[in-house]
Amino acid sequence: MYQYIALFVLVLTCYEISGLDNGLARTPPMGWLQWERFRCITDCKTYPNQCVSEALFKRTADRLVSDGYAQAGYKYVNIDDCWPEHQRDVDGNFVADHERFPSGIKELADYIHGKGLKMGIYTDFGTLTCGGYPGSIFHMEKDTSIFAEWGIDMIKVDGCYACGNLYADGYKAFGWYMNHTQRPMLYSCSWPAYVSKDKPYKDIANLCNIWRNYGDIQDSWASVIDIINYNGDHQDEIVPFVGPGNFNDIDMLLIGDFSLSEEQSKTQFAIWSILAAPLFISADLNTMKQWQKDILLNSEVIAVNQDPLGKMGRRASKTNTQQTWIRPLKNNTFAVALMNTRTDIPVYMSTDFSTLNITGPFYVRDLYEHKDLGIFATSFKAMVNPSGVVMVKLTKTKKMLKKVTDYVKFDTEEFEVEF
Repeated sequence: MYQYIALFVLVLTCYEISGLDNGLARTPPMGWLQWERFRCITDCKTYPNQCVSEALFKRTADRLVSDGYAQAGYKYVNIDDCWPEHQRDVDGNFVADHERFPSGIKELADYIHGKGLKMGIYTDFGTLTCGGYPGSIFHMEKDTSIFAEWGIDMIKVDGCYACGNLYADGYKAFGWYMNHTQRPMLYSCSWPAYVSKDKPYKDIANLCNIWRNYGDIQDSWASVIDIINYNGDHQDEIVPFVGPGNFNDIDMLLIGDFSLSEEQSKTQFAIWSILAAPLFISADLNTMKQWQKDILLNSEVIAVNQDPLGKMGRRASKTNTQQTWIRPLKNNTFAVALMNTRTDIPVYMSTDFSTLNITGPFYVRDLYEHKDLGIFATSFKAMVNPSGVVMVKLTKTKKMLKKVTDYVKFDTEEFEVEF
């Protein structure tokens, strides 16, 4: 094995590794990803509606269009692990599992493209994928070429079974081969998820469109809170490198799965949007409840996620039971989320604009209630449900101020104007 590793490093050093320049992910990508909900279910005889197969991806593409998700921005239909045969063909090429993908990946990509959607696929630069399927480490040129031939629009590259500590070299090399296919393919890296400390975000952002930076999300509120806290605790390391073309992927949305309540689902969607994270649904769209669908299709929260400035928000304050998050948006506006981490009682939360490093007055709109709350001079307060969130947009414009100055005398005290 070590002679192959040495050869790999030697070959890599012969290439000039340039940064990613594919023009993609100017805002966080949105779509659907198999893994959290369907994992590596391959027994289609026993589980015909849950197995990882072309039927699953075709029906999901159909639902994305018919139920309004595609129009809302969810464009990617992404295959995760467990899609190929366990062995490459005689020429060393990837082969989709013949029973579960009888038409092949190119035909599936054509079907998805015919719906006006994009298609993503999964590989691993190690010797095997996390699920034990063929890895790409000695086949990077071949694999990126065949993905381009199939019409793939996004490649997620995992890091299981990597040879030694070659994450940086492996992701650089795979990106080099991707660039040289001449097909724009969004590059999703798991590089920082495999680095325990001193994650090289500057290099990662130079080479990857999006990057997974922490452990896999699990279908639980505890997992959501853990991921939120991790990204808040490490925001100073990450925020400087997030922007158009480069986004911090904090993993899939659980909305529509089994564990999250309506309030918890709203909280995940709000914080993911504040953090400018990719929005990948991982649920069975055939069984989505109306309230779950309403959250995922909330155009006002999606607009925060898709803000063209592409700035990642920050956690402004945190106690044992409360967190306040803020994200700067275009046109001198801000999104703010008041988050109650208690699971038993509502909490009355207040935040001074000064603690957010902004100066009022602001016009405030509730993005879940779709309601204008009025003008607030120095602070904002709200009752937040257990494990819930109140998410608002703050707007301060000359036009708005001109509108209200005829009716309101501004002073240093908090006031409200109801419209």
